[in-house]
Amino acid sequence: MLRAFATGPDQPVRDDIDTDSVFRRYRMQILLAITAGYAISYTCRLAINVVKKPLIDGGIFTPLELGMIGSALFYTYAAGKLINGFVADHSNVKRFFAIGLALSAICNILIGFSTVFWATVLLWGLNGWFQSYGAPSCVVALASWFSNKERGRYYGIWSTAHSIGEGLTFSGVAALVAWGGWHWGFWGPGIATILAAIGVYYAMADRPRTMGLPTVADWKNDHYGTPPEAAAQRGVFATQLSILKIPAIWILALSSAATYVTRYAINSWGILYLQEVRGYSLPAAGTMLTISTVAGVVGALTFGFVSDKFFGARRPPVNLLFGLIELAGLLIFFFGPGDTTSTTIGIVLFGLGMTGLVTSLGGLFAIDICPKRVAGAALGLVGVFSYVGAAIQEQVSGALINSGMTVVDGVRTYDFGPVIWFWIGSSVIATLLASTLWRTKLRD
Repeated sequence: MLRAFATGPDQPVRDDIDTDSVFRRYRMQILLAITAGYAISYTCRLAINVVKKPLIDGGIFTPLELGMIGSALFYTYAAGKLINGFVADHSNVKRFFAIGLALSAICNILIGFSTVFWATVLLWGLNGWFQSYGAPSCVVALASWFSNKERGRYYGIWSTAHSIGEGLTFSGVAALVAWGGWHWGFWGPGIATILAAIGVYYAMADRPRTMGLPTVADWKNDHYGTPPEAAAQRGVFATQLSILKIPAIWILALSSAATYVTRYAINSWGILYLQEVRGYSLPAAGTMLTISTVAGVVGALTFGFVSDKFFGARRPPVNLLFGLIELAGLLIFFFGPGDTTSTTIGIVLFGLGMTGLVTSLGGLFAIDICPKRVAGAALGLVGVFSYVGAAIQEQVSGALINSGMTVVDGVRTYDFGPVIWFWIGSSVIATLLASTLWRTKLRD
């Protein structure tokens, strides 16, 4: 696998090319490719959340079974993000990312034909593994082509892909399902992601050093002051292992895990909650969560800009701010008056705060505090905790919702009270843990 995807060797820095022009061209191509490609691929990860009610109403799967299916993706994604994060540091990420997109798309297309529980668990689990090629590839590309003091802004731009992908799912995929049935909830994203894989392959590039360019830190003269030569002398794998000795990375990983509990709780069960508790139709529920994703785009961009421009690329103060915004949104969404205005305000604040936290805790802060040559491993370590948290959430949430479901004369009713407090409690823990990293050391 390493040989098939291996990055090229470092080349001597060339003096016969316009370095500035080459950097500018590839930076914009790569930023566009990773943002658009990751956003489209997200629909292949979230499709099942749109079709839960049709699958339950059709008697195909129960909420408990859907929780097990959903957790299969999160467990394989968690393992894959760790393993493939280490692999991505050694890889030509344009090939690695494109292949992952194509294989995830194929899994989704096959799931569109499946009504067998264990077959769906297997395919959705495989989908999670191939999805895990994406984020490490994108983060390695960001660390390779964008320097320290600007990375927050560009990471924020890429991080909008999470919200764009969610918006495409909650609006576009929901519309497909309403038109053609639950099968198209998988077929549509699969077809779109195959096209994205082709675009990613032709737009991205390997590391600058493999092309005879200097490192981006040298090109921008942007170092934190730690000697990068030490990491180079250790070698890539030894440097990857060295991040295990950084205490802050473990606290960050636990904080990210708790954040991902609430993040995927709303993504996975928010549409069902709005349909069953608030009486929304599928398109209306999808629209409400789409509003959250639009706010999330603003949150990702704002987090990167504010932390770079006003806090000197320090993330902890902004983590606290966005954590409080997200908690306020959850409280309004679940315990506000329940009218459309208050629900919209709650979901906007939630989307704004949550996506800012995901931008930081889910990857950007990990890159800041670890050597840049092993950005994939840093993301992978945090990612395995994040998606184990998401997987546990899926099973716990599914069990709590299933236990609170009653059927009388063929009419289902739900008690979401216990699961709501589970989600809110996770956000409180995430914010508290993130706030302990106020003076964490940054590294080149």
